Amino acid sequence: MDKKYIVVIQCHIVKERCPGHLCEKSFREREGGFSELADSPDIYMLSITCGGCCGRAVHRKLSTLLKSLKKRDDIGKDQVRVQLSSCITNDNYHGPPCPHLDYLKRLIGKLDIDIAEGTVISRKAEARRTSGLYKS
Repeated sequence: MDKKYIVVIQCHIVKERCPGHLCEKSFREREGGFSELADSPDIYMLSITCGGCCGRAVHRKLSTLLKSLKKRDDIGKDQVRVQLSSCITNDNYHGPPCPHLDYLKRLIGKLDIDIAEGTVISRKAEARRTSGLYKS
């Protein structure tokens, strides 16, 4: 994979109390949603929030980031991947999946950036999904 930037989008509401440490740890250790990334120090992670419901700020934030990366670091959008955090994509400790998930994907899709789902894969949450307590 030739990505230079992984942009993790986290739920704005969840981010009010979650420091994002487990997402960063998963990235650093190349686990969970980041397991297929090359183990390279030249891949950077940036964490931003959706901006709050309904997530419309994602488009504006990513557009600004893409312009800045191209202008200042000559990094094109083909070298950027958006990673929707587990708090957005999965039923988990923080709550149910984002009700605006499909809308977020459409907004990101308009920018023609690669997108992936999930960051942290918690053993406890996976067990709860298997038992039916959490929905997949």
